[in-house]
Amino acid sequence: MHLNHISDTPGPIGIFDSGYGGLTVFKEIVRQLPQYDYLYLGDNARVPYGIRSFDTVYRYTLECVTHMFEMGCHLVILACNTASAKALRTIQERDTPKLPIIYKTLGVIRPTTELVGKVTRSGHIGILATTGTVASQSYIIEIKKFFPDVQVFQEACPMWVPLVENNEFGSEGADYFVQKHLHNLLSQSPDIDTLVLGCTHYPLLIHKLMQFLPPHITLLSQGEIVADRLADYLQRHTEIEVLCSKNGQHTFYTTESVEDFNQKAGIYYGKTVSCRHLAL
Repeated sequence: MHLNHISDTPGPIGIFDSGYGGLTVFKEIVRQLPQYDYLYLGDNARVPYGIRSFDTVYRYTLECVTHMFEMGCHLVILACNTASAKALRTIQERDTPKLPIIYKTLGVIRPTTELVGKVTRSGHIGILATTGTVASQSYIIEIKKFFPDVQVFQEACPMWVPLVENNEFGSEGADYFVQKHLHNLLSQSPDIDTLVLGCTHYPLLIHKLMQFLPPHITLLSQGEIVADRLADYLQRHTEIEVLCSKNGQHTFYTTESVEDFNQKAGIYYGKTVSCRHLAL
């Protein structure tokens, strides 16, 4: 990673996603930490990330994170499970160490895995995620670090993101795919009592999921978890917190059509969005 300039001027907190899903996390972060400035970047021109190789996701993510640092961010949250699974560790180990300590990148998987073992009573956890996140086994690896006795079961749900992005998440047509993947996952262990939504699109399916889930199963969505952990991180790392500007301003960028982004983003963010175009 190479920056054209290094700055210690306070700037916005960066929120990155391959598309729209990260807006569900961003919404919760803003709700809990409204005082900060934020810059959201959706790499919609190259979505989906989930079907791409580790190297490709790493290159795309690094390019976007670098741009966000160039635009004044000192802290960037990868609000994307695929980027967190396939790119974050490499960026943290290979790239950001080359930069001054004032530049940091965090993901969404670790905050979730630090919590999930405290929620389950049976020690059996299910992960619902994209094909790429499941293949990375990132949830299994991270959960084992914190809770070695917890058993983790995974189910890839390749149709869920298209359902959400085509505004079909509330339709009867979504029922089949929601029931199918819940059945596949819960069939792996009758003791699963906690499910993690391992994709930031999936919160839009919560109402459907609740229709078909047994009442004893706890459903964990990442937005509130990541917001809580970010608040804690900023309290513990004052050297980064002082570099996060506080004017309550929100700026949105997309690498694709501004019109398309503005039209669809409100579904995830809960309010109207006006974005700018970023050419990579």
